[in-house]
Amino acid sequence: MKAISIGHLALRHHMSWDEVPSMQILFNGSQVIEGKATGFTNAAIESAIIHCRAILEFLGLQAAKASTTEIAERSARNRADDWGVEKIAGLSILTKAKALSAYPGQPSEAEAALALIFHSANKGLAHTTDSFKRHSGDVRLLEIAFRGVPTLLVNGFYAPLGINPPNYELTSRPSVS
Repeated sequence: MKAISIGHLALRHHMSWDEVPSMQILFNGSQVIEGKATGFTNAAIESAIIHCRAILEFLGLQAAKASTTEIAERSARNRADDWGVEKIAGLSILTKAKALSAYPGQPSEAEAALALIFHSANKGLAHTTDSFKRHSGDVRLLEIAFRGVPTLLVNGFYAPLGINPPNYELTSRPSVS
């Protein structure tokens, strides 16, 4: 969930830029890398997409066949070594209806956001960050998914087992001059 939080932070920064700023990376106070900020944000966003897909699959959701805007419930695990929430005593697959009802907005928007995760991870990842334009609809849907997937994991895994979820939310601070 921390990888998703980092990706969410990177996406929010990326959404705020009219032009991509420069970046400097320091190790022990010494600059070791410089370049464009997308050198960090692209990788963080892509990693968050992959982690979101893994969590959604663990909870029992998948991309709907032949659709880039719909999700479906998994009917069965393909391999015996595939882990899913349903293999843990007392837990069951997260239904599509329950996943969509966790979002306070329109269910169709929640479904499009989760479906975009599958599409981006499965088909579009090599080209996804090129489409992260400030006012792109996909960026807004990714932002929704990055907020929602950790909530689905907390509600569908940690809470039913009575386990306190990890503190995964990150914050950023203004640079010190």
